Amino acid sequence: MYKPVSYPDHIEPLVQFVEETSPDQIVSKTYEKLRSGTSVKEMLLASAMAVIRSSDLPPGHHGGPLHPVSGLHAIQNISNRLTGEFALMPVVQNVALSNKHIHSPQMGPYILAEAEPVSENGSVEDTLEAMPYYLQRGAYHQLDSYYLFFLEKMSPMQILDHLLQVAVLKNAADDHHFLYPVFTWRALDYFGWDYAKYLIRPAVRYVTRPPGAKQIPAIDDLIEEHGLLDRVLRYKTDESETAAVTALADTIAHSEAFDETPAIIAQALTDGLSLEGTVEGLSVGGSALFLRSQTGNPMDVHINTGINIRRYLLSQPELSMQTKLRALLTWNTGPEVKSAQYKLAPVLQPEPEKVAALPDRSQEQLIADMESLIASLPIGERLPSIPIATWRASEEVKQSAAMAQQYADKGYDADTLINMLAKIACRDSFTEMHAYKHNQATYEEFHATRPELRWIHLVSAVQAAAISHGRMQEVYEDATEVIHF
Repeated sequence: MYKPVSYPDHIEPLVQFVEETSPDQIVSKTYEKLRSGTSVKEMLLASAMAVIRSSDLPPGHHGGPLHPVSGLHAIQNISNRLTGEFALMPVVQNVALSNKHIHSPQMGPYILAEAEPVSENGSVEDTLEAMPYYLQRGAYHQLDSYYLFFLEKMSPMQILDHLLQVAVLKNAADDHHFLYPVFTWRALDYFGWDYAKYLIRPAVRYVTRPPGAKQIPAIDDLIEEHGLLDRVLRYKTDESETAAVTALADTIAHSEAFDETPAIIAQALTDGLSLEGTVEGLSVGGSALFLRSQTGNPMDVHINTGINIRRYLLSQPELSMQTKLRALLTWNTGPEVKSAQYKLAPVLQPEPEKVAALPDRSQEQLIADMESLIASLPIGERLPSIPIATWRASEEVKQSAAMAQQYADKGYDADTLINMLAKIACRDSFTEMHAYKHNQATYEEFHATRPELRWIHLVSAVQAAAISHGRMQEVYEDATEVIHF
């Protein structure tokens, strides 16, 4: 008989704490652990290892370890950016979400079993050759064991390259097929690769389970047509590319049909734009599309998070150029990105005249008014009667974005706004980490973008904060009773 996976002695008791604590006590008990000396890193590691061992992924992608693990990169960075006891809030949110999934009848009872590495003839080449047979049949148990073998033979990025050969193909079915494994790798960058034999398993199983992957001939033809694998593509950008990056961003910002994006990106690379410059143009244009979107769905953030993940991949020297290009050229195919094109305002937003009509305010007053406006948005239903994909942004949401644009136009302090947005994100327990991921992605894109173009990311972050605020906040509300903000 198989037995549950066991963890190293130093972390096992804390994992059991996350698994066994009653959901109505997890907030206060987690805070007590953190206050008494448990480090943020230990607590987040225990949260991840508990949710992968004791909760299963139901059909779809909401539940199990997917979102708790995908949120770890954002959670640890936001916690590091915040000060005082507020820095504990994102950590408590992640632990509470893992605990919620472990105790949910939709995701358990479940135990991840011990597994041993499996190979074909002890050979990497033979094992890779055998994989398509099992992929076609959705035999993710077999593939789980294959990847444990690869951990003994390959570097982390080489393993991710092989997994992305499947994940990229499945991006069009669900953005999370692509996002989840890469977020797992980013979490392991933080925790250390000694924990890979535990954390990669649910990502591998999720990516390789049915339905099977569909080929992307149009993307491969585009790569071949432009000879992108036959030329040396520079990675680093510089000031000489500002005009080209701006033009690319403007073209994407005004896009109506997202299917045109791959050809636009391929042409930019053919014309000599660096990989870093290309993803920067896509990022700025993507934030403009997010601002044009009239969605009120707080889960619709993968325009930004998907680009940010691709920036991370482009910076990895061990990843093959084919994988990088395929990832870059399929950004638009994810359903949660594609849905935005059906909700776009006809013009760029916030409209200049709307911003110009705002009263003149000091930095302190404008920040206070923005925060007050977002905080005033009513708490929504836990189980809304209309499908979440049909939600539309309220006038207050668009007003907050206009105020953020005014803040940018006046050249006010970015860090003050960033800090306020992080604290707002920390109230959210509705989006299963989407609010945190978007906050961190826009923060990283702001700092990776040249100064004359970067502010659009923070304006985008304000709009996202307003969309997600006002849904479920019970973890934050419980925390206010024990954490002294």
